[in-house]
Amino acid sequence: MKTLKMAVLFSALAVSVPAFADDRPGHYEGEPAETLEQAVANFSEYNRRLETILGQGELSSRDLHEIHQITYTLENALERLEEEVEELAEVLEEVHLASENADAETVQSKGRDYLETSRQIIK
Repeated sequence: MKTLKMAVLFSALAVSVPAFADDRPGHYEGEPAETLEQAVANFSEYNRRLETILGQGELSSRDLHEIHQITYTLENALERLEEEVEELAEVLEEVHLASENADAETVQSKGRDYLETSRQIIK
């Protein structure tokens, strides 16, 4: 259930990211998120950075600039997470269907694949 909630969250967040990303000039790329591990690490780290700045209260123009840069990395991470969660949902569906059909071999195999990926998102 926790994974399903995260999948919905990431899907909802990531749907909005490309709409903004494609309509503006590319002047800062942010940190890449080429793997799920990298995306999760960047997502955690840059959320902490954003939280720290927002926690200061009043924002200076320097703070706003830093937040602007942070959002690029967060957008990259969310895009990767969206891709990974979509694939994860497909694997889970294979597990679901295999369990309905009493296909223990597929449940074992795909279930392990599912858990391996999902544990990288939620520990």
